[in-house]
Amino acid sequence: MNFARLYTLGRLEQSVDAEWDTQPTGFSNTIRWNAGHICVTLEYFVHLVDAEYEIVNADWIPLFVRGSSPAIWEGDIPSNEEVIAALTAQTPRLTKVLAGTLEEPLENPINFGQHTIKTIDSLILFTIWHEGLHTGIIDGLNRATVI
Repeated sequence: MNFARLYTLGRLEQSVDAEWDTQPTGFSNTIRWNAGHICVTLEYFVHLVDAEYEIVNADWIPLFVRGSSPAIWEGDIPSNEEVIAALTAQTPRLTKVLAGTLEEPLENPINFGQHTIKTIDSLILFTIWHEGLHTGIIDGLNRATVI
């Protein structure tokens, strides 16, 4: 988790602040959306693991949940600095929350197509893959918006 997050933060540091909301042709979202989506998704999955865990920045969920779009955003949108701060604080906080639980089974296994995630460690591995996927999109957006 730490390595993936450092890589994500590195890509965000390379992003031009003014381009966080640019959506080039061929991309379904923006840098801000992908960064927020990474954050919200991990919060959501940790809440699935521990129902008592209170999601940080729960008001961001409608903005960044799968299927949402910056094209229809209204109201307060988190700034670049707020998203980066949330991502920076998230990994150490969640590492403590999840400590000692990784081998435990999920109370409700999660199906992704033909694959079922049955344990907390498998869920965390999925979130690391998920973060890498969206960080790759951020990297592509960085390249597309610089041109």
